[in-house]
Amino acid sequence: MNRSQAKLTQGIDWPIVGLYLALVIIGIMSIFAAEYRGDDNVWYDIIHPNKNYSRQLVWFGVSLVLAAVIWLTDSKFFTATANLMYAGGLLLLLLVLGIGKDVKGSHSWLVIGGFQFQPAELTKLCTNLALAKYISSQETDFTKLRSRLIAAAIALIPAGIIILQDETGLALVYFSFFLVMYREGLPGVLLVIAFSGIVLVLSALLVDRTVLFSIFTVVTALVIYFSRREIKRKRSRLAIILGVYAFCGLFVMFVVPFAFTKVLKDYQVRRIEVMLGRENDPKATYNTRQSMIAIGSGGFWGKGYLKGTQTRYDFVPEQSTDFIFCTIGEDFGFFGSIIFLAIYVALLFRIIFVAERQRSTFTRVYAYGVAGIIFFHLAINVAMTIGLAPVIGIPLPLVSYGGSSLMTFTMLIFILLRLDADRQMVLR
Repeated sequence: MNRSQAKLTQGIDWPIVGLYLALVIIGIMSIFAAEYRGDDNVWYDIIHPNKNYSRQLVWFGVSLVLAAVIWLTDSKFFTATANLMYAGGLLLLLLVLGIGKDVKGSHSWLVIGGFQFQPAELTKLCTNLALAKYISSQETDFTKLRSRLIAAAIALIPAGIIILQDETGLALVYFSFFLVMYREGLPGVLLVIAFSGIVLVLSALLVDRTVLFSIFTVVTALVIYFSRREIKRKRSRLAIILGVYAFCGLFVMFVVPFAFTKVLKDYQVRRIEVMLGRENDPKATYNTRQSMIAIGSGGFWGKGYLKGTQTRYDFVPEQSTDFIFCTIGEDFGFFGSIIFLAIYVALLFRIIFVAERQRSTFTRVYAYGVAGIIFFHLAINVAMTIGLAPVIGIPLPLVSYGGSSLMTFTMLIFILLRLDADRQMVLR
């Protein structure tokens, strides 16, 4: 490597690059395994992209170009344009509500010049930049309630619009930004309250009001216990907590059942009831059952690459997109699945390591945002594939087929690499 080449790549975090490439390559191989049939003319399909794996190769090429452009961009550009990007992302989301295209029940796609893309994917990047910009601002005091509410609004506004597009899976990912806020000083008790709220909502759908009241009382007692230090410092906190939980109790007992029966769509209600065990609908659980059969048939070592029967014979719907993990599980078994997931874990730990070595609050917040987004995608997708979560349609990062998803995660990671290369600077 000559001097100019060394200078060009100076500061790049090669472990992250290596893990990124490993996941993308595994993804392309898995998409190929899900689609390949013995008589396919592979080279023809690559030259004339008419299969998902050949199109994914094209998107990978485009993603590498984007990565190169990002690497050659001044890192200050991302701080200077963060709010503008966020506004543009919200505008795209609103545009989708008006002129978007329905794809597989999701009204979240825009079609431009024959290409379709999903703004909800891109807006994750814009939101992450805007949140990092706000929290790192000298005017922001994150110990104040007002600052925390503004930060929460930055994350939740796009999530609300995305829910209106019937894209619940991607909307859930925006809650990963609360992990970022926790790292920056959001009290852990608030996360406990949020988690207990989820428990109460699920309880409202499963049990009668007498049992629900008992659960509600126990949860309230636990929150008071975990908040005891705050209460000792300020007695009024106890009244606030009890008041909030009294309101939440009324909300859970009356509003949640109403929303479940009157607001949610039939297919959403059916998925939730199947997940909670209230209904046994073979049609609603077909995808999950076939996915679990595919993973289980792989055994410990797997059937071998391109030897999976469940995926080769199209028993698993969406096996190159949302259910790509079952292809890996069938071909490479439990052992291969653990190795595959270990690559994600290594990537997450490396991103956190990079985050903690930053002098700049902006870069640290952004890095934790990237880690949170990847973690939520991974956890929800794998849980969905093995039947621990309802089928909500969320891609596996860098692995599932899809240009919007691949390019978004590429930009997320390479913007982080670019910011990290200038970690001696304090960006705001």
